[in-house]
Amino acid sequence: MTTYLDAETAPLRNTGQIRLYNEEGFAGMRKACNLTARCLDALVDIVKPGVTTNAIDRFVFEFGMDNGALPATLNYRGYTKSTCTSINHVVCHGIPDDKPLRDGDIVNIDVTYIVDGWHGDASRMYPVGSIKRAAERLLEVTYECLLLGIAAVKPGVRTGAIGAAIQAYAEGERCSVVRDFCGHGVGQLFHDSPNILHYGNVTDGVEMRPGMVFTIEPMINLGRPHVKVLSDGWTAVTRDRSLSAQYEHSIGVTETGCEIFTLSPRGLDRPGLPS
Repeated sequence: MTTYLDAETAPLRNTGQIRLYNEEGFAGMRKACNLTARCLDALVDIVKPGVTTNAIDRFVFEFGMDNGALPATLNYRGYTKSTCTSINHVVCHGIPDDKPLRDGDIVNIDVTYIVDGWHGDASRMYPVGSIKRAAERLLEVTYECLLLGIAAVKPGVRTGAIGAAIQAYAEGERCSVVRDFCGHGVGQLFHDSPNILHYGNVTDGVEMRPGMVFTIEPMINLGRPHVKVLSDGWTAVTRDRSLSAQYEHSIGVTETGCEIFTLSPRGLDRPGLPS
């Protein structure tokens, strides 16, 4: 049976119970998520052919340090980078390195900053130079999946409605939804309950209540949904080498719907795509 806790009195660990944050908690999330969104905005002018993902990682680290924030991924469970950079058929958790980006690549950049103990978690897709129409279409479908998932968030509705909306649209566009990874509770913890699946039925999951804070981050493939994790223990790729894309927002459930904490201040939530 699912139990819900006042976040102010809950232990600072994932107990499987769901934290309900108050307005002070939402204010903390706004501050952390705004910094994350500003970093993702700044990366629009940096991501281009010839730039290495290590250079992107250094920028994310320095941006955080300049603003009094720590990247949550740095030394998280042995991970040594400040961001994840997932290129083309990499689904998620791509590790930055010295290989330069090439014209036609698509790359997901996932940033989480810790500000005053709050985690601002978001990611966006960035086209590198001129990309093919198939890649552009995948980005369009994936971003629409994110919006449809967010639109399904309402108090009294189960989290399965999020996954049902995403799955119906993605599969209707002849794409597939990755099952191996999901959204998650966020806030004072980097990863918390509940898990937010990006597929399923409206009757699945837990009831959404005001004060819940979690990410929605659909991973959509042009090919089949199956993935594998490489020998580094982090990098997940599509088994059929098809392109994969992901967009992510951190949101809070309100009395009437939800608040998106990680919206771009510059309107760059889908960089490189027509508005």
